[in-house]
Amino acid sequence: MEPKRAIWIKDPLAILADGAERGIVVQNGKIAELVPRGGQPKTSAAFFEAGDHVVLPGLINTHHHFYQTLTRALPAALDRELFPWLQALYPVWARLTPQALDLGVTVAMSELLLSGCTTTTDHHYVFPAGLEDAVDIEVAVARRLRLRVLLTRGSMNRSQRDGGLPPDNVVQDEDTILADSERVVARHHQRGEDAMVQIALAPCSPFSVTTSLMRATADLADRLDVRLHTHLAETEDENKFCEQMHGCRPLDYLEQCGWLNARTWLAHGIHFNAPEMKRLGKAGTAISHCACSNQVLASGCCPVCEMEEAGVAIGLGVDGSASNDESNLMQEVRAAFLLQRARYGVGRVSHKDALRWATRGSAACVGRPELGDIAVGKAADLALFKLDELRFSGHGDPLAALVLCGAHRADRVMVGGKWVVSDGAIPGLDVPDLIRRHSAAAYAMQVG
Repeated sequence: MEPKRAIWIKDPLAILADGAERGIVVQNGKIAELVPRGGQPKTSAAFFEAGDHVVLPGLINTHHHFYQTLTRALPAALDRELFPWLQALYPVWARLTPQALDLGVTVAMSELLLSGCTTTTDHHYVFPAGLEDAVDIEVAVARRLRLRVLLTRGSMNRSQRDGGLPPDNVVQDEDTILADSERVVARHHQRGEDAMVQIALAPCSPFSVTTSLMRATADLADRLDVRLHTHLAETEDENKFCEQMHGCRPLDYLEQCGWLNARTWLAHGIHFNAPEMKRLGKAGTAISHCACSNQVLASGCCPVCEMEEAGVAIGLGVDGSASNDESNLMQEVRAAFLLQRARYGVGRVSHKDALRWATRGSAACVGRPELGDIAVGKAADLALFKLDELRFSGHGDPLAALVLCGAHRADRVMVGGKWVVSDGAIPGLDVPDLIRRHSAAAYAMQVG
């Protein structure tokens, strides 16, 4: 196969890479060359004039619940902490249909793309009757929008009758969960640096799954060689639940279940103590920091600096659009920067740290070292932002302006060397029609 024509992304206003002041050359889905100050490409290339753009590696979202775009700012769930918040929402989520899920996923993925996100995870764990093919629906939407995804086959099998939080009609039994987990991996999981769709396995949380399912899922992930994901150490209530139910803290429970290893990344990680952070770092287990959701639910603040000092990789996640209540990863960068700056002070957290968490840090969470960086041989996943809005007027440092002035919409997004967002829009997506249909589906779910 003949190589595709190279593209020189030429003379950007700024770029998050050293030695690429004159831009980068993209060919065959990869970054083929960095063009330094005063240099010229070595490869014959067409060019995209990037003089108005700040160029970032494509942002990577490491935790989300796409279906929750259908229950944003739900009155019954407002001003509640995690456990009562979930109890208010589970009955609504039990009404989720395949058509509603398709719309919810399309909205979430579109919002992510438009915010400069090129790779996203999702944690789908609600499977009411008729929604057995939820992961397949998500894969189809990702392929339509050309977004790179790591979709997790979530699960819950401990319902209210077993001492858990979810109602009986949104959980499945262990055999069904494990069989479908194996099915979706066999059908959809791609391997290698060019993979567009990957699958991970993701029991929801210690308070919604059994120990048997946790252990069986770890064994299955090891056999299938896929990643593991769950919520952990999000609230003090979770700590108390684990101590009462299992006689130990959440991380001890995770280790007993065979999860404390480099295959695993965890959502939130707020309530770990110092020895536990060292154990996470030694094991190679990564953390998805979800700043907006943690603030909305008043769950606490992930100790990011202590985590990194202990050797833990930190990525960013927008979390569900019922607790955020949006799916904008560039806004999450700013939220994480502000939250961690307030915690640690000026000397320990900069805007570049927040950008690093959303790129290289997030790439470590999802096990994709070829993503999240602008370097030769890395995937040509890029987000280009303009600084022509009122919010940026008078800016100095362009990279700092993206974070400090509140960038929220990318002008151009490239995934695997192909433009998937142009002039701030997703080609072929009728946004007003999507909003109309999505809003109708949300209303139908909320009123029952």
